[in-house]
Amino acid sequence: MSLEGPQFLKQKDPKLHTSESVEHAQEQRSQKGEEVHQKPAEKIADWLAVLERTHLGHRDDSRVLERIKNSYHKQYVIKSEAIPESAFILEQQIARNLGHGTVEITEEFKEQKREQIINDQTHSLDLWLDYLTAPEADAYPTWAKYWAFKSLVTMGKYEKSEQEDVKETARFTERTKDTVASFPPLNAAAFALTVGIIEAKIKQNILPKDQRQPAQNVSSKLSTVEFEKLIAGENFAKLYAQFLIEQPVYSNEGLQEIRGKWKTYPQGSAPDELVNSLEGYPLEWCIRNAGTAENYLNGGAMHLYYSINPDGEAVVPRLAIRMQGEEIAEIRGIANNQNLDPYITPVVEAKIKEFPDGEKYQKKSNDMKRVTDIENRVSKGGELTPTDLRFLYEIEGKIEGFGYQKDPRIEELLINRDIKVDLANILNVPKEQISVTDDEALKGNIKFHYGDLDLGDLTTAEGLTLPQSIGGGLNLDGFISVEGLTLPQSIGDYLYLGDLTTAEGLILPQSIGSNLDLHSLKTAEGLTLPQSVGGDLNLNGLITAEGLILPQSVGGGLYLGSLTSAEKNKLKVVFPQLNII
Repeated sequence: MSLEGPQFLKQKDPKLHTSESVEHAQEQRSQKGEEVHQKPAEKIADWLAVLERTHLGHRDDSRVLERIKNSYHKQYVIKSEAIPESAFILEQQIARNLGHGTVEITEEFKEQKREQIINDQTHSLDLWLDYLTAPEADAYPTWAKYWAFKSLVTMGKYEKSEQEDVKETARFTERTKDTVASFPPLNAAAFALTVGIIEAKIKQNILPKDQRQPAQNVSSKLSTVEFEKLIAGENFAKLYAQFLIEQPVYSNEGLQEIRGKWKTYPQGSAPDELVNSLEGYPLEWCIRNAGTAENYLNGGAMHLYYSINPDGEAVVPRLAIRMQGEEIAEIRGIANNQNLDPYITPVVEAKIKEFPDGEKYQKKSNDMKRVTDIENRVSKGGELTPTDLRFLYEIEGKIEGFGYQKDPRIEELLINRDIKVDLANILNVPKEQISVTDDEALKGNIKFHYGDLDLGDLTTAEGLTLPQSIGGGLNLDGFISVEGLTLPQSIGDYLYLGDLTTAEGLILPQSIGSNLDLHSLKTAEGLTLPQSVGGDLNLNGLITAEGLILPQSVGGGLYLGSLTSAEKNKLKVVFPQLNII
């Protein structure tokens, strides 16, 4: 065996030749009557030969490889008791950021999470063990595979970042005994480049200095000086991370290729095909782990978009849409922090039109990101700005999240604040013209009412003066006549007029933030609907669509249960964008 590789390992680990495993290899040679070497590089070479025999000499016996794997699992896979509380708190924080509130961390939840983390780490480590012991890896010297393996078991989470000069970089965090991240993704091309660069460097180092040639810069992102500095470090983790981020399909030119295809992985399906399709790609997606992918698939389907590679194969992961039941739960891209890359937006925009809640998802996502940003700033001692307050008081529109109830962080951020003072400053109206209770709202001369106004017990507008604007919803379900009724100019949430049988004299606001219920109307005569309804529009009582002019946009469903199918179809032709039910 050539000694350049063993000598390289000696330089990287000066104590390797005196380690227990290397000394044990020498003892075995002595017992067999073989020559016992004393030079460090020769001792390491003898030990590497033992590694070759034990790891590669029994390829036909799967039981041997399983025993080897189990040994490495015990040594490197996280122990259940070492999984930190922060792993569970992170799951809690993710749910909170989506607007679900504070999810309780139960012992059952912890046990499921522990099992998932251990299984994911075991699977990711086995991918490397299978590859390094397979015939296709025989081209690499054993010393190089050992160097790589000793490094990859110390590598933690893969992270992308973007520097000030907009140059995308990547790194692996350091793995500790309580690191929950899986082992690095296996990419054969990046591995070949990493090992090849070091092999070439070692060969140059044994030449006289005046005969050495500078390393060929095979990096597409680094200058020659930067590349030489990277090689000089002889650091597997840094080299491998660099070549992962430089895959041609993920280069700036490669990302401009957005042709490809969507593939749906149905709810309840096995995660294997999905996980296998992601192997080798430098993704921050947690679904590259089988346990996480299985959990998500149990909750809903996964839609993945693969762009084409230079061979025209649609295999390059670019987008992931996770469903929770029938609704979009999240959309993830391949850029830093799982954001969308600069070129893929048209593909996303076209796809989400296929989902009834496509546009709603985008608003929910943006709203939750904004609440999270505000919460993070306030937790660090920052003050709420006027812009923050307009948003939190929902002056700009209803804040939507992924929970079934209103995001509790909104109330937490506004606690102990003087609502009337805030709203008076935001809206530039006197404090006395702001109401926060039903009684205040009905006293007259109110410009803005904060919250909902429930007047469901009233049947007429006699003596009723409503605020000019309502931030929440307005319940007038008991009204049978609109005589004398002047509705607010704007309603941030719902408007219920469920018992109203005629629209004569009804003047609705131009926009309603959520649902509009007029389910008892029989005809559209005299009805002028708002230009936009943010939620459902219930006109289930209409027996004819004659004279019906629908809003320009309806965020939810349009309910016309009493119309014939023929009349509904006519409306679908005129308003194809509406979800007519």
